[in-house]
Amino acid sequence: MGRRILERDHELGVLATAAQEAAGGAGSVVLVFGEAGIGKSSVAEAVRAHLPAEGRILFGYCDDLATPGTLGPFRDLVGSVGTELSRALQAGDNREQVLSALRAELDWRARPTVLVVEDVHWADAATLDVLRYLVRRIAGLPAVLVLTYRDDELDRDHPLRQLLGQASGAERVHHLPLKRLSAQAVRHLSAGSPLDGEDVFSVTSGNPFFVSEVLASGGTGQVPYTIVDAVLARVRHLPEDAQDALEQLAVVPSALDRWLVDALVPGGLTALARAEERGLLVVSPVRVAFRHELTRRTIVDALPAARRVELHRRVLAELAGREGVALSRVVHHAAQAGDQDAIATYGPAAASDAADAGAHREAAAHYELVLAQEERFPPAELADLLQRYAIECYRIGSGPRAVEVQERAVALLRSLGDPRTLGAGLRWLSRMRWWNGDRKGAEDEAAEATEVLEAGGDPRLLALAYSNQSQLHMLAERSAESIDLGERAAALARTAGDSAVLSHALTNVGLSQFRRGDPGSEETLDEALRVALEAGESEHACRTYVGIIWGLLDQFRLDEADHRLTAAVDLAEESEHFGFLAYLFVSRGRLELARASWEEAVRAAEQGVGSQPPVACPALTVLGRVRVRRGLPGGDELLRRAWDLAVGINELQRTGPVAAARAEAAWLAGDLATVRAVAGPVHDEALRLDHRTLAAELGYWLVKAGESVPPNTSGTPYALQQAGRWREAAEAWGRAGCPYEHAAALAESPDEADQLAALGRLDRLGAEPLARIVRSRMRELGVARVPRRPLAATLANPLGLTQRQLQVLRMIGDGLTNAEIAGRLVVSARTVENHVAAVLKKLGARTRREAVTRAAELGIDLGPDR
Repeated sequence: MGRRILERDHELGVLATAAQEAAGGAGSVVLVFGEAGIGKSSVAEAVRAHLPAEGRILFGYCDDLATPGTLGPFRDLVGSVGTELSRALQAGDNREQVLSALRAELDWRARPTVLVVEDVHWADAATLDVLRYLVRRIAGLPAVLVLTYRDDELDRDHPLRQLLGQASGAERVHHLPLKRLSAQAVRHLSAGSPLDGEDVFSVTSGNPFFVSEVLASGGTGQVPYTIVDAVLARVRHLPEDAQDALEQLAVVPSALDRWLVDALVPGGLTALARAEERGLLVVSPVRVAFRHELTRRTIVDALPAARRVELHRRVLAELAGREGVALSRVVHHAAQAGDQDAIATYGPAAASDAADAGAHREAAAHYELVLAQEERFPPAELADLLQRYAIECYRIGSGPRAVEVQERAVALLRSLGDPRTLGAGLRWLSRMRWWNGDRKGAEDEAAEATEVLEAGGDPRLLALAYSNQSQLHMLAERSAESIDLGERAAALARTAGDSAVLSHALTNVGLSQFRRGDPGSEETLDEALRVALEAGESEHACRTYVGIIWGLLDQFRLDEADHRLTAAVDLAEESEHFGFLAYLFVSRGRLELARASWEEAVRAAEQGVGSQPPVACPALTVLGRVRVRRGLPGGDELLRRAWDLAVGINELQRTGPVAAARAEAAWLAGDLATVRAVAGPVHDEALRLDHRTLAAELGYWLVKAGESVPPNTSGTPYALQQAGRWREAAEAWGRAGCPYEHAAALAESPDEADQLAALGRLDRLGAEPLARIVRSRMRELGVARVPRRPLAATLANPLGLTQRQLQVLRMIGDGLTNAEIAGRLVVSARTVENHVAAVLKKLGARTRREAVTRAAELGIDLGPDR
């Protein structure tokens, strides 16, 4: 059967156009996806025929290794790309050098490039990191980035999900889902075969690979019962030595370099001629690969276990100790061969390489494999391996496992008698306990770490211990203690010249100053951020960003928080700090909740629900509050879960917002006793710790429930409402850009016009519970014509535009340019372009003028966003 591609004209047309546009400098991302055997590789390979004359195509492959090799598909490019990139990839230990060289390689205007990365569902974390980098920049390069993957193998938590989400939001992206072949196409392919096309379609359901295998095995005119039968039938028609060679090659889940083929297969390439003729292998002078991964896996799965182990042992013997071989490949075959000595020898170095490359999931998997035989290692080496494994678990968000393993590491370190390593281990354990929601344990370990290191003679480690304690005090609202220890840590860090510790300490000091209302706090935080960024300490820069943004949100300085969020998310994504990225998404959720952009708040907050307790708690709070304010079921349960986490963490910054949200939910339900029960104790704690911002919000709900509270001097809108100054509060909420709170304050007015305005805003927001209360109050006050609750279809936003999109649409109606809108909203011009594009799409409009006209026809409120 020929290798003609049927029913792929549209996909090839998109790829051809993308290649032509790349030649003009407009790069793009193309996502080609579908089930195994659907023809992703064939489509990608067919792009060769559509390249511009000066164009080139490069292929990299992700392999199905137990622990994927770092940067595997990019290492495949060595020999096909320039010297700078080849050297950077071969070294593999300098991420920035790899990224810089790759960008330079793809920015070759004279040779527009199509870069195909196959099977990215198997990509290692470092590869995903590089792909994220390219996705953000591809639009300005003369290149097309083609990613193929199996969408039916991606569960909700698959690491590829985040990359796909980012790619879908790229400036220029094409989605090419591949469908199965029609019955007509299968009949066409079967025309030269003794098999009946209808029978072939019935067995294969139109999967192109299955079709090709059935047709290739059908010399007898009998359709095989299964695809496995079809593949194995082709193999069994080969001479015995060719079958042996295929079995040997099949245990290697990647293309084989020529030297490895020659070492493993008697007769080398000559012995593979028949398999190549049968269409099972693709052979070149330098490399051999199976034509399809399913063929390789079918052969491997059919092997007896003993035979499979022996074949892996032969591969291991050739790879072990050979210069230039990725250690992850050695460890993979060692594990499959059951060679514990090789795992113990090469596993720790493979894990370290993966960690250095940012592939933390792969590093954790290597350490887990090594530690399965921990009895082989002396105590000091075992303690080091355990701690390294615990740190990788912490970095990938596996909190309970990190604590469990680090506890064992610390127990061993105690027996070794070295205060430096013990103190460092205790400091790590403190951090892991806090991240896992155990504040008391974190404080106990932190105190012991400081005590041990004060006698240890290492200023840098002592500075870390001081700063760790400073952070815990800051999080517990003990500002004086936090500032004292943070300044001591900063002084030691300056002496030691350690930018990371300095930034960490300054962040603790700055946030504590911020909470005390110290005007110097912003200068301290700006220094912390600058130190981290200048030193390339992205983790510490992300942490500082989170602290700054959280503080701005507490003060309802939404536009400033939005501006900081854009830079922070870019940094966290690029540096692959997923814990902080989740925190930033939750920050976005808080921001959009304040703007009453319900859908955007939910989308952002949902990305933090599966994280560790310090992130999951505020994420659940945002989600619960959205449901409560919109009158949707499930809000109380989400807030209960958030409360359980907050109690475990035992910090006012967690318990305060959840208590306020629960009090609001109880008040909307008319349950004043519950308002007092949930808000009262936390309000007392906020007063004790002098957290006036939280005390104002909690005090407001207590006043609404009939309680008397001390005056609040924070000057926040909630403090104004607590004091009965509803009009000033409404004006403050309006200036801050909080439409729900603005309406809630306005509804407290005795004036009918104010209440009508509040009710109109609440109806437009879909805030049914509070709108119902306002209607009831208006009737009690004798208002003659209380507007009825509008039907969903007649609400002012029938197309479901988000609050941000409505803002942008109103500014379009005012004739503002993208640059002017960006200035008003304090966001980037590119962000505005994305919002404008989304608005036009939802309205079905081609131009800005059409969008405004369409909005007017639909009755969408384009009045000022008060």
